[in-house]
Amino acid sequence: MAFPGGMPGMPGMGGDTAGMSEQERLTIKYMQMGMESCAGKTVMSGVMGAGLGAMFGLFMSSMRYDTPMSAQGSAIASLPLRQQLRAGFKEMGRASLSSAKNFGTIGAIFSGTECCIEGFRAKNDLWNGVAAGCLTGGALAKSAGPQAVAVGCVGFAAFSAAIDAYMRLPEDEKSRPIA
Repeated sequence: MAFPGGMPGMPGMGGDTAGMSEQERLTIKYMQMGMESCAGKTVMSGVMGAGLGAMFGLFMSSMRYDTPMSAQGSAIASLPLRQQLRAGFKEMGRASLSSAKNFGTIGAIFSGTECCIEGFRAKNDLWNGVAAGCLTGGALAKSAGPQAVAVGCVGFAAFSAAIDAYMRLPEDEKSRPIA
């Protein structure tokens, strides 16, 4: 994101670069180029999605519990406390890793696709996200058959359109009461 006139006092943000060596200026320039490239955006979205997914998976697995009435719960309840905790933490780790993989994959596919579409169209509008959502939803459902691909495409595109439309609203309309 470029700020008009830069940000005063922030080296490398288009503002004051006085006192910086040529090597520091080049480093900042290459970092900005990397963050603005489609590959950089894809990697960053994948990593951030994986982090969010790991936290989500950890939270959701901590809410899941087995009662002594179920088969798995009675097997765990009969173990000593240390082994019960070990089993619980293993399950939390598995759920967290699985969720991290899923969120990271979705983030990377969507962000990379949207960036490529935006580059080809040379426009930044709502339709880039809709098309990227359709391609992402379809790609994620490809192993379930053509009907699932169509539903995934439509569902992810609609969700992407709704989020993108909300994010593009002016600030005063976002805070306005609904009713």
